[in-house]
Amino acid sequence: MASENRIFGDQAMALVNEARRSNAAGTLIKYNDPLVRAVCREMRMLDTDLSRVTAEYEIEGSEVPDGIMAAASFYHVALRRNKRCVLAYQNNRLEKLRELYWNAAGSLAHLLGDQELRSKLSPHEVDFLRSYNEIVQEYRVDFEDVLDVVGDVRNPPKELNVVVRVVRDCGTIQTELGPIDFQRGQRFMVRRSDIEQLITQGFLEVVGK
Repeated sequence: MASENRIFGDQAMALVNEARRSNAAGTLIKYNDPLVRAVCREMRMLDTDLSRVTAEYEIEGSEVPDGIMAAASFYHVALRRNKRCVLAYQNNRLEKLRELYWNAAGSLAHLLGDQELRSKLSPHEVDFLRSYNEIVQEYRVDFEDVLDVVGDVRNPPKELNVVVRVVRDCGTIQTELGPIDFQRGQRFMVRRSDIEQLITQGFLEVVGK
């Protein structure tokens, strides 16, 4: 049982530490696919070892020696610990992705169009954002005549129309006044509800009247 001398858990703990660093920095660190895979391999090894040491004692009523019980408990606890660490790492990243989504006013194209962010995501995280967006947009339709659920409800607008300055080119946008070509440096008075997402995403800046 040479495998019993292995030290387990270091790689799983490294994932937890990455999540902590991400939270401390207030940003999203690149998804560590090699480390996640390494922890999953270790979990499969633990499961194999657990099955091996208990295989001959699976018959009901079999007396299990204390040494076997101790080994089985070790593998079981190590396996569960690794699983919790991986799930904590994944959940921490999903919480951050949800935060980024709402900060982008529910604009998936804007979020995934950020190449720096996109390079940090795993394919599964991209799929998560797409599925999450579908759910939000389906929910949003039911309230479109009353409330924009992706708008910033913490700081509701005080005026219907605002003067904005174009910080970054965002092309032609259809508004209540008709199509407007928002080019950098220009100013427009527009209905806030028409361009709320562009303000949230940093394309436009409210400058007053």
